[in-house]
Amino acid sequence: MKRLRFLALMLTAFIGAGTMSAQYYELANQIPQLISPALSGSMNYKGFLDASYTKGVGPRQADFIEVTTTQGFQFTPWFYMGAGIGVQTIMTNRNDNYDPWQYPGDWDSNKGRSRTGWMLPLYSDFRFNIGPRNDTSFFIDLRLGASFLLSDDYLEIGDGFLNSDQTFYFKPSIGMRIPLNDSGSQAVNIGLSYQLMTQDYWYRSYSDVTLSSFGATIGFEW
Repeated sequence: MKRLRFLALMLTAFIGAGTMSAQYYELANQIPQLISPALSGSMNYKGFLDASYTKGVGPRQADFIEVTTTQGFQFTPWFYMGAGIGVQTIMTNRNDNYDPWQYPGDWDSNKGRSRTGWMLPLYSDFRFNIGPRNDTSFFIDLRLGASFLLSDDYLEIGDGFLNSDQTFYFKPSIGMRIPLNDSGSQAVNIGLSYQLMTQDYWYRSYSDVTLSSFGATIGFEW
């Protein structure tokens, strides 16, 4: 009787192990099917080249001219995801409260304090298309990442300074997509953008500052 129970237990374990192995085997077989579209190019690689200008608003204003390129994949006709890099010219303004004598004595009013600088944005890009790809349609674009001041110096703005630490970068856009060929694989994009950046800021002591700006974007996709 004990032998029969033992044999039944071994048979159950063997069947269970076989079932589990079959499940793992089936999952392993599905992995190439999941990654083969990316390897074969059928996931529709797509690139973007964009230029934009945004005008600063608020008590501490900065204007931006930006050129970026984004590379990624069109996962579905309506959803794209990629990563991008660019360069920004940042143009800042002092306000009436600016006073260089409030800052450390080894910083004179001209040392390391430009009101025009350069920044490097790095971001993830999520784009949603609304409408057919081979006809004029609309898009929503969301960029999320960081931007870096390309200088060791401080940048005058408002009544204080930005420093060279990394900056939080968020840029949503909405606009119109105009295809340039019958398949819709190439298109011109025209949109309105909002840019939000947060940065360490010096005014008597360090704090955070939020820079908001609104503007327009034009780009080409292929």
